[in-house]
This record gives sequence, C-alpha cells and structure tokens, in this order.
Amino acid sequence: MGAVKAAVAAVGVAFAAGAASVAAGRLASDVALKAPPGEPLPTEPRLTVHATAAGRIALTRAFASQRPGTYGLTGGDSHAVVGAVLEGAPHAPDTVVRRLERVTHGTLEPGDRVWLTPALHRGDPRTALGLDHDDVEIPGELGTLPAWFTPADRDIWVIAVHGLGTTREHPLNLLEFLHRHRFPVLTLAYRGDPGAPRSPDGLNHLGETEWRDVDAAIRHAVRFGAERVVLLGWSTGATMALHAATRSALRDRVTGLVLDSPVLDWTATLRALAAARRTPGALLPLAVRAAQGRTGLRATSGDQGSDTAGLRTPTLLFHGPDDTVAPWAPSRRLAARRPDRVSLRTVRHAPHGAMWNADPEAYEEALRRFLTPLM
Repeated sequence: MGAVKAAVAAVGVAFAAGAASVAAGRLASDVALKAPPGEPLPTEPRLTVHATAAGRIALTRAFASQRPGTYGLTGGDSHAVVGAVLEGAPHAPDTVVRRLERVTHGTLEPGDRVWLTPALHRGDPRTALGLDHDDVEIPGELGTLPAWFTPADRDIWVIAVHGLGTTREHPLNLLEFLHRHRFPVLTLAYRGDPGAPRSPDGLNHLGETEWRDVDAAIRHAVRFGAERVVLLGWSTGATMALHAATRSALRDRVTGLVLDSPVLDWTATLRALAAARRTPGALLPLAVRAAQGRTGLRATSGDQGSDTAGLRTPTLLFHGPDDTVAPWAPSRRLAARRPDRVSLRTVRHAPHGAMWNADPEAYEEALRRFLTPLM
C-alpha cells in the first residue's frame, strides 16, 4: 500500500510540475502575443535621465544610449527627440551626453526613467508635422479600422503599417519625405490598436491574421483612386505587408514592397522577446508551443516559406545585424535567393524597427532610388 501511495504521489508531483511548466510557457508567450502598442519591447532597456541643459541630455551609459542616429525618448507622460552622442561634452563616467533636439510633451527631470523609441513624433500628421490629413474609416474583417490619409497628386499610394511595440505614429518619421515626393499616404491602425477592433482571442498573431487588415486598406485605396500601391511596413507590419503582397486578391495592384526589420521567423522573435524577460532557456520551447496552440501559428523555417517563394513584387529590405528581436539572417537569405526581386540595404548599429533612425539621410536616399522607377 505504501508503494502505491508513493507512486500516486510521484505522479501527482510530475503532473503538477508539468502543469506549472505549461503555465510558464504560456506566460512567456504573452510577451509577443500580448505586446501592447506604444509600449517598449523587453529588449529595450530603461535609462535614467541624469541631467539636462540647453540642447543636451545626460543618460545612463549603456549600449542603447550610445547608438548613432536620432530617436524618440519617452517615459511616463514625457516625449522628446534626441540626436547624436556629443563626444566632447563633459559628463560623468557612467553617463552619455546626447543632443536634445526638442521636448514635444511633458518635461524631463533628473531621475526620470526613460527609453529610446524609433517614433520621433506624437500626435497625428497635422499636430505633429503640420500636414493636412483626413481621418478615414476602413471597413475591415473585424470592424472599422481608423487610418490617416495624407493626400497628394500621384495615383500610386503608400500604405504604411507599424509593427510590434509601436503605433501608427511611427510611420510619421517618413511622412514628410513621402509627402515631398507627392505620394498619397494611408497610415493604418489595425486590429488590437487603439480605436481598432480586437482580435477575437485578444492576441497578436504576428502578421498571420493581421495581414487581412492591410488587404482591407488596399481595397480602400483602390476604391478611392489608387491605381497602384506600395506597402511600407516595419517589424510585424512588414510581415503583414509581405503576406498581403502574396495573398491578397488585389496583389497585382501592389507595385512595390518596403520591409523594415521584417519578422520572417516568428519563433526566433518570440524566443528573443521571452529571453529578454529572463525566461529560462528550458522554457523557451514551451513558449513557442504555447504560442502555436493559442494562435494556430505554424513553426517557420526562417523565411516565411511560400510567401517569399511566390514573391513577384519589387522589394526593398532594410535590416541589420544588431536587430536582437528579428534576426536578419532570414532577410539575407531572402535577398540572396530572390535577387531578381529583392534588394537588401544593410543597416548597422540599429535596433529593431529603427533602421531609419540610425541614418535618416541614407535611408531616405535608398528609398528614393527604389521608388523613382515606380512613380
């Protein structure tokens, strides 16, 4: 009898341990499947404001605070724009001094906890950039999708799609450039965004279902005068654009595809985000399996399979080796396998979704060269 009780107890312990592991895997998968728009990804470290002066700000010395380029700086209710590191500025050994371009919202005080973001602007095209726009409503699969439409006189529209951890404010970085080149721009909020319907299960599907909202945006653009469209996406927004370019019934209207930091291997991205939350390595496979069970996502081989094989659209890829969220190896493979359609612009020292921020002038020149033959 004692042996039977011991065996039963052992089974109970094993069952409890298994259930705990499954629950831990599910919790770890939340970091990607429930990433809130506008909140930093766990790979983005918090920094402390040490001091501010005219045109300068001292931040915690870290790899992130020493990145080249121009970034948003946000924390709480504050938002600012910081430029290059000021190498010659006096500072304490544990700080970095960057150019403080402007404070757009709130104030920055010593001791504030902040983080860098690729989004330089807060607000809509009018309040942030002084550009006239229309607030439009796009009929989507799950309900009405809000979008900003910035008019111009070309018959080729750009549909801009943000990605993980950002909102439709992120594409405002490129809106002045696109407006200057006379492209009408539709900046989309999709399922899960503020003002847009939620997915039925309340989860991000990392582009696998969300692409249908891009399809709805293409239909809207064609209905209101677009002869052709260019899809411009960041992160999972780039994944959505890729899916739409190969799966949409209107894919023949897609004349160009611009992918910034695309998530081409969602399992690698989920593992990276979970690991940044200090998930033990042994639980990472459970997080992937939990994500598959909760969303129906298929495990990927790192290149989105049939989507890249069936790609017929001229494509410009911006990606680099310092992206810790979406490994750039799949982007390199895609460019090597499809040189007839895909051009890779390698950007170094840029975090996920921030290829423009590292060198805006070089980014926009590459984009201009890509778009010119499509005009």
